[in-house]
Amino acid sequence: MSLLVVGLSHRTAPIPLLEKAALPPERVAKLIGDAVGTEHVTEAIAVATCNRLEIYADVTRFHGALADLSDLVSLHSGIPVEELTEHLYVHYDNRAVQHLFNVACGLDSMVVGEPQILGQLRSALAAGQAEGTAGRVVNDLTQTALRVGKRAHSETGLDRAGQSLVTAALDLAVPLLEGGRPAKAVVVGAGSMSSLAATTLARLFPGLDLTVVNRTPDRAGRLAETVGARALGLDRLTESLAGADLVISCTGAVDTVISPADFGPAGDAVAAQGGTRPRVVVDLALPRDVAPEVGTLPGLTLIDLERIADAERDGAARVEAGSVEAVRRIVAEEVVAYAAAQRAATVGPTVTALRGMAADVVEAELARFDGRLPELDAKARAEVANTVRRVVDKLLHEPTVRVKQLASDPGGTSYAVALRELFNLDPAAPAAVSRAEPVLADEAAKTGDADPAREEGTV
Repeated sequence: MSLLVVGLSHRTAPIPLLEKAALPPERVAKLIGDAVGTEHVTEAIAVATCNRLEIYADVTRFHGALADLSDLVSLHSGIPVEELTEHLYVHYDNRAVQHLFNVACGLDSMVVGEPQILGQLRSALAAGQAEGTAGRVVNDLTQTALRVGKRAHSETGLDRAGQSLVTAALDLAVPLLEGGRPAKAVVVGAGSMSSLAATTLARLFPGLDLTVVNRTPDRAGRLAETVGARALGLDRLTESLAGADLVISCTGAVDTVISPADFGPAGDAVAAQGGTRPRVVVDLALPRDVAPEVGTLPGLTLIDLERIADAERDGAARVEAGSVEAVRRIVAEEVVAYAAAQRAATVGPTVTALRGMAADVVEAELARFDGRLPELDAKARAEVANTVRRVVDKLLHEPTVRVKQLASDPGGTSYAVALRELFNLDPAAPAAVSRAEPVLADEAAKTGDADPAREEGTV
């Protein structure tokens, strides 16, 4: 396995650029499909959220795959490669594994420790499986990352300190409202983030006058029913906003959903009703749902992802330092364990080839034995066969167990090489290990893939 990560996130790219790179699910599916269609990528999934777009790929060549994936991100996002590469980051092999584990634990999130990323990783893997782009390597890696993320939340204080993007937004919005609580709130959208917003509002503010607005009224109705809200179709958006002092929007629309005109003919529905309460509109979507001009309306504050990101720059400091450090230790430990398991796994086919060769030798010798002693009765013949097989199994047991143990250490794949040399195993045979040994330094130099680790970090 050679794992390559190519991506951009809130840590390396400004929000306007991330907005350009935001892809709907059907475009993500096309992206990973195109990725595995290139010469150097064998498996791929893409993690596309409101603050990151990353491709995790199993590759055969570092530089070729990097160029292919960078071009594909540019093609599908419409961002010129020259502009894109300034903000892309690249990780390879163990550094790529560490990055994914950090992502799964919420250490790389805009809101440090947020648990929603685990669901997003599951969705990314499911999409890859549905498209046929997630094979054994990517599937095993992502499943391990999900387990590491769960472990980090269960074994540290990250769950107690971490919060979601919704609660981070409410931390900014609610203090701006009259009396420190909303009187009437509207949630636009019925996806996972909007559902979280609606359930959070219902939990924090019992009895809140809450409306769910969605393009599909049935989906709005199902969500509204779970939180005790009313449901309206998007065609009644202006009606729903009248008198609302808190609006949270997160849809999958590619164009803006809320404009100044939606707040009434004068652009100020609350004032039109004689109200003077301050209002807050929270836009959690990427691309944005709310036109920037909405923030210029009288008495209205617009909170978008850029503002949340600014407030969360020191998110790690908000989370207990001890919790973050404990998670980092878990990640480091799991990266070492994963690398050891991968090295050990590369020996498996070599061991299989060795045992296959031994079985062929045994069967050939037993056939010769049968020919020399045709008069031997069946019971004796079976006992001889079982004895020979037991002897061979016992002779092979200790070496094969030890080679698997030794292979888990750095450089341990050399033991698999030694086995193939000692027993003259054919490395080109289907039962042998085509991926058992790493690319040697001189071979990498010939192919132009020498020292890919130097390429890690920002492109």
